[in-house]
Amino acid sequence: MSTPPRSRTRHSLLPDWRNHTVTLTDVTWLCLAILAAATVYVSYLATHQYPAYVGGLYIAISDAIVQNGYALPERIPGYTEAGVPFAYPPFMFYVYAVIRDLFGVDAITLTRFIPGAVLTLMMVPYYFLARHLLDSKRQAGLAAIIFAGAPAVLRWHLSAGGIVRAPAVTIALLGAYTGIRLFQTGDRRWIVPGMALFGIEVLTHPTYTVFFAFSYLLAYAVFDRSFYGLVYGAIVAGGGILLAAPWWLQIFATHGPEIFLQASGTHHGLGGGWSRIYRQFIIPLKEKDIISVFYLAVFVAAGYGLWKKRYFLVIWAIGASYLIGKDRFLFVGGAMLVAFLVFDGVLPALKTFLAERTSRGDVYRVASVALVGLVMLTAVGTGVAFATSTLQTEYDHSAAQPATMDDYDREAMQWMQSNTPHDATFVVMGDTAEWVPLFSERTIIVGPWGVEWTTSHTYYWEVEYYKAISNCGSANCVTQLLAFGDRHPDYLYVPKDGYTVRGKEREAGLGMQDSLYEAPRYDLVYENDGVLIYKVAKSPTQTADTTDSGTNA
Repeated sequence: MSTPPRSRTRHSLLPDWRNHTVTLTDVTWLCLAILAAATVYVSYLATHQYPAYVGGLYIAISDAIVQNGYALPERIPGYTEAGVPFAYPPFMFYVYAVIRDLFGVDAITLTRFIPGAVLTLMMVPYYFLARHLLDSKRQAGLAAIIFAGAPAVLRWHLSAGGIVRAPAVTIALLGAYTGIRLFQTGDRRWIVPGMALFGIEVLTHPTYTVFFAFSYLLAYAVFDRSFYGLVYGAIVAGGGILLAAPWWLQIFATHGPEIFLQASGTHHGLGGGWSRIYRQFIIPLKEKDIISVFYLAVFVAAGYGLWKKRYFLVIWAIGASYLIGKDRFLFVGGAMLVAFLVFDGVLPALKTFLAERTSRGDVYRVASVALVGLVMLTAVGTGVAFATSTLQTEYDHSAAQPATMDDYDREAMQWMQSNTPHDATFVVMGDTAEWVPLFSERTIIVGPWGVEWTTSHTYYWEVEYYKAISNCGSANCVTQLLAFGDRHPDYLYVPKDGYTVRGKEREAGLGMQDSLYEAPRYDLVYENDGVLIYKVAKSPTQTADTTDSGTNA
């Protein structure tokens, strides 16, 4: 791509957006991209009475902010006996705190509707970023449609946690655009929006802050490499960090600066050597399902991009995926690379192939439209299948986007809130545990959510411990693990039907229920069609108390 002439104009603080004319072609492709994302979103809503995966902690944080008079809370209660330190970037939590406080919007509505709505609107900045980096508007439109249907994107941004992640990636896309414009033109007026966006990103999500910074550094390395560019980038970074200073200074004062170092060692950290190369670029191809096609297309397109010297897009896709270790970042630049491959490589090759066999130009036109249409339909169709949980994924062959709670769980949590002491503690088998403190106002003493803000060792230990208990198939297994971890819950919460553990589906099995029924330490105090709740004696020899009020067993 040719580099535009550098501009040093100083007559206005903000960049001039008027020269970015939006044409009818832009509107057409943008509408197609929005329609693709909206189709996936509506399909998800139609099949999910409850949101996919987990998001209860995020809403609990927003509620804690309200209860604390809109000051930053020190800890979030309910998650482990002592609660978890609050060091999350707070911007979106304050947004949801206001929504919850002023309008009374319930948690399920927020976590079902907000992520997909933001994901749909995200097609606007993504399209215009792609239009700037690619050779044509149709390439940008196709890239946006592929991005809208990419399963790795949907898993993290359409599900419950997307209430934070979807805004975070939108901010990163806007930030990438300002950085590319800054380093291509040298126009200092891009510094102000870049600095503001970086500050907001720092206050939104740490992983996306890394992606934002990586995008800026890469844009500087590819498009600028001048001393002035280095200074401009430093101003954006420093200014953004200063804008977020009221938050991180308070976190330093409350928890100490080491809390950020501790959290950075969780979720696999940055980089990762050969093991990360295998995990990010080899494993996705081994499953040989429709999702593998997305990865294969990106990897082939990256090779073509290298041949065509599209270094920014290739490094942006492959480099971000390796550095951060999250597949969702592969598809930001990867979808653009696939669109570039289709229009710059495949269609010209198809035209040459057909020209050697027929002189009719309409054959190529029909074939090219059919090919592009097939790519679009594959992207949208896969996205819909993934969003509606009808697609068996490579993720241990589990259904995509599983909901982690249902009506039976809500009923059980209501019973817990009404019929157990306020200081009662629970061990909950499965991912429903993450929602329990929010809806029952009771404490779970096993679970990794929020524990990343302690130490990396504690976090990884808690993940494995939670998985081990949740995968138990007998009362004896639970008893031994509780003793091993020195955990002493008042109650044990057991699913009767299928449930998930870290997103992986598992069947409950009758063996667990039978063994609990026979074990004297566990006394059934509540049951509905989906949940069993047992009162737990404090030691295996202690007689269980069977006098709980409100017992439905």
